[in-house]
Amino acid sequence: MTMALLGAVQTLALVQTWAWPLPMATAALLVWRLDSASPGRAAVLAWSYGTGWLMAAVWWLFISLHRYGGLPAPVAAAAVLALAAALSLYLAAAGALYARWRRGDGSDALLWAALWLLAELARGVLFTGFPWGAAGYTQVDSPLALLAPWLGVYGIGAVLAALAVAALRLAQSRGRQWHGLVAVAVLMGATTLAPRDFTQPAGEIDVALVQTNVAQDEKFAADAMPETLAWVAQALLSARADVVVAPETAVPLLPFQLRDLAPGYWETVATHFAVPGRAALIGVPLGDFERGYTNSAIGLSAAPAYRYDKHHLVPFGEFIPTGFRWFTQMMNIPLGDFARGVLVPPPFIAGAQRLGPNICYEDLFGEELARRFADAATAPTVLVNISNIAWFGDSIAIRQHLNISRLRSLELQRPMLRSTNTGATAIVDHRGAVAALLPPHTRGVLQGRVQGREGTTPFAAWAGRAGLWPLLGAALLTLMLLWLHTRRAGRA
Repeated sequence: MTMALLGAVQTLALVQTWAWPLPMATAALLVWRLDSASPGRAAVLAWSYGTGWLMAAVWWLFISLHRYGGLPAPVAAAAVLALAAALSLYLAAAGALYARWRRGDGSDALLWAALWLLAELARGVLFTGFPWGAAGYTQVDSPLALLAPWLGVYGIGAVLAALAVAALRLAQSRGRQWHGLVAVAVLMGATTLAPRDFTQPAGEIDVALVQTNVAQDEKFAADAMPETLAWVAQALLSARADVVVAPETAVPLLPFQLRDLAPGYWETVATHFAVPGRAALIGVPLGDFERGYTNSAIGLSAAPAYRYDKHHLVPFGEFIPTGFRWFTQMMNIPLGDFARGVLVPPPFIAGAQRLGPNICYEDLFGEELARRFADAATAPTVLVNISNIAWFGDSIAIRQHLNISRLRSLELQRPMLRSTNTGATAIVDHRGAVAALLPPHTRGVLQGRVQGREGTTPFAAWAGRAGLWPLLGAALLTLMLLWLHTRRAGRA
């Protein structure tokens, strides 16, 4: 129970600026317990820590399952607990291996960092991945955030794990282990010396970001639909900006449904933006029964219409994992299997800027967004996230998702425009700072001016070409070198 509470406490840093030291402290306490545990006991301790961590990070899934999905509260709570417990098995394996291989000296910092990195990569990649709450996101307001354009979110998490063990060893030696002090000093010093800008200004653009604020249980209600459609159209047509962005499923009807309910709706909106100097990016579902459905964004401008289809789909929300259809059939949510878009889509051109759209959950996968930077000629100058997390009510999910977008801006050094249903609708600059923000759960339009960026960060360069393989290779190489060092020391 103590380990679960420690795991839960460190998630405060996912939403609170002041809390960024907590993950390092709690990770150090976890390792302190692992130091005296057998591999089996260490697995249980690490699993408890991970389960508490994920339960505190994603408890808001209960809202979507119970309030909107209709699952009985005990069943919904059990489902969230089961998810957290299952995903924590990776950390449990890391804990067991640490207990078996640790040496009790400064090399344990590298050992734990490599095992931690492998556990986070497994959670973020296997079975389509669920990296929400990854340790690196807790450092978006810490000095370690300056490592984002070099190492990405998982690399930050590995450095955090190494620092936790180095600090623990230093405390245990009361300063006598000078290598622990050096490790802490070098890693913290590196964050202050890291260059801040790998990118250059690429012009400015005026933007208007729409926040619709439609409750999830009203979003597809027939009696509320006419008012919602009218307000969205008014917001799009009245905004004075180079580009207007409306959130995920801002127009919540398939094209044939919209033609029946509001004839001429799309034609009116498209005609308004078919003028040089005007552009709009609007979230809308597309498709039909024969061709399949997509979660998409339509780009309107004087150029031919643009279409972006979501590539990384949400398990249970946009596709049903094999063997789990029985679970989705228990809920009152219209679920199905959506078609996937391409991994590297073309940008949407708005004036001199190349906009790189992504939809909701997709901005958790920085390595996938980095793929768009392999070709400098088509690399986005501005990133755009359109989301609808009304599924999770008035919860910490809103602030967590904002910080996820901030980390993407730090990794890729691009501004991120966020247009959402209930929040957080925001303009994030290329250094991860929130330049403008609408209050959540309000209806309105956020206006601002954004500076596009050209150039490539080290993270975008290596992740854009090789994905997360370099991190996996670094973790495995570290383990191999530690094994060889231990073997040589045993022979001496």
